[in-house]
Amino acid sequence: MAAAEDIQVKELDKRASGQAFEVILATPAPDAKGEFPLSPPKKKDVSLEEIQRKLDAAEERRKNHEAEVLKHLAEKREHEKEVQQKAMEENNNFSKMAEEKLNQKMEAN
Repeated sequence: MAAAEDIQVKELDKRASGQAFEVILATPAPDAKGEFPLSPPKKKDVSLEEIQRKLDAAEERRKNHEAEVLKHLAEKREHEKEVQQKAMEENNNFSKMAEEKLNQKMEAN
């Protein structure tokens, strides 16, 4: 943060609706250091073993994700089969009940 002596404030406009200011910042001293470095921090050297370990871990994550997706698809297919089977059973039951009622009406007449 800049020191108070580095900032100069001039009032430009004062109205009932608000005020306007001009803020003048002093030029930084040549020996002053900024809070942030100009260049990014140096990366450490990564060994071939570490790269291979990361690649293996990524491959394992991909395999786990693929297995999880296949598991969800299998569960979804199983659920679809169950729903279809239940619908067929209900349709058959409805057909049998309708046929029995029709037979009863025909016997009654």
